[in-house]
Amino acid sequence: MNREITFFRRFEVDILADRKTITIRDSSESDFRPGETLRVCRNEDGVFFCHIMVKSVTPITLEALSDRHAEQENMSLDELKKVIKEIHPGLEQFYVIEFTRC
Repeated sequence: MNREITFFRRFEVDILADRKTITIRDSSESDFRPGETLRVCRNEDGVFFCHIMVKSVTPITLEALSDRHAEQENMSLDELKKVIKEIHPGLEQFYVIEFTRC
């Protein structure tokens, strides 16, 4: 049984085009394991749109995010930090989940 991860609809096209290859999550979604395959659904409506395989899960702070992370998210570093602060206000500790589409 595959576990599930959700993404906001706005990220679906980038994931399907392999332009988004990481996701930055809080500790509640940090227990995925390298090699694990996940069902990917839209956050808004639960619609399934692909499978991904977890490559790595790495702790990171908001401050330590780099241009490379932003590139893997297909956005600028300023945009990335803004999005994370909107989704997770007040948090500083996160996990970078690197993935590849199956």
